[in-house]
Amino acid sequence: MDEFRFDGRTAIVTGAGGNPSLGRAYALLLAGRGASVLVNDIGSDPAMRHYPGDACAETVAAEIRAAGGSAVADTHSVAGPESAEAIVAAAFAAFGRVDILINNAGVSVGAPIDVMTPQDFQRHIDVNLMGTAWMCRAAWPRMKAAGYGRIVNTTSSAMTGFAGQSAYAASKGGVWSLTRALAAEGREFGIQVNAVSPGAFTRLVCAMLEDDSPLLVQSRESLPAELSAPAVAWLAHEACDVTGECVDAVGGAVQRTFMARTAGIADRALTIEAVARRWGEIVAAKAAEPLGVGDMDTSGWKIRPYSGDA
Repeated sequence: MDEFRFDGRTAIVTGAGGNPSLGRAYALLLAGRGASVLVNDIGSDPAMRHYPGDACAETVAAEIRAAGGSAVADTHSVAGPESAEAIVAAAFAAFGRVDILINNAGVSVGAPIDVMTPQDFQRHIDVNLMGTAWMCRAAWPRMKAAGYGRIVNTTSSAMTGFAGQSAYAASKGGVWSLTRALAAEGREFGIQVNAVSPGAFTRLVCAMLEDDSPLLVQSRESLPAELSAPAVAWLAHEACDVTGECVDAVGGAVQRTFMARTAGIADRALTIEAVARRWGEIVAAKAAEPLGVGDMDTSGWKIRPYSGDA
């Protein structure tokens, strides 16, 4: 099989200035295969109190250039429409195009829901969910105009339920739903949108876990970020023809995560008692079918035109 390359393509990778970090691993791999890369990272984040040192987008960009690649740095935040637009504009100004967007920037603070401050909860939504949405929105018109785009959003296995991670789980579950909606929306424009649920030893993991945590030790010893990068790069490649999918990429293992609907029951005389009595049939997984992108038929809905007015 020929080597998959990204010559002539431009990629934006957010949250890519840390070391170790997933974003850095993605940026280095894409650049090593020929892509021009905008390395984005805000550097220090006072709201994230336990990160080990600052990240630096320019350090990673310089690392790429030193290896013979093409890269520029950007320090705008993803957590606002204007700053997200500035990130995309910077890539367009430097390289004249935007083909790939990898939404990797994120925050995570672990705490029970009744202990976490409203500010910390909101921070997860602003960065993890809305940051992804703002970046997709900023890149979308340029990708539509080109008739081509590859977007990879970052979800997490926490979205399926993780005690002490309600804010993080909610934000990452939102990213998964956003990915599915944009995959359906982007089909006619040649824009593919997928998601990755990665796992690796990163600065975020160091910030989340105590120094003597067994999970931190395992992550440091067995989960280099570089082993998550190939799956992400495949989803970003022009030869990849899937959209609306989510893959787990952890330590060299790659798996598909998907939503499914059981066969369930149908009863026009449904009662509470019938639901209770037939609960086993309702939840039986053996006949479950994965839900494809755009499975809901909205062709006859006649949705009102959107004007943008309040």
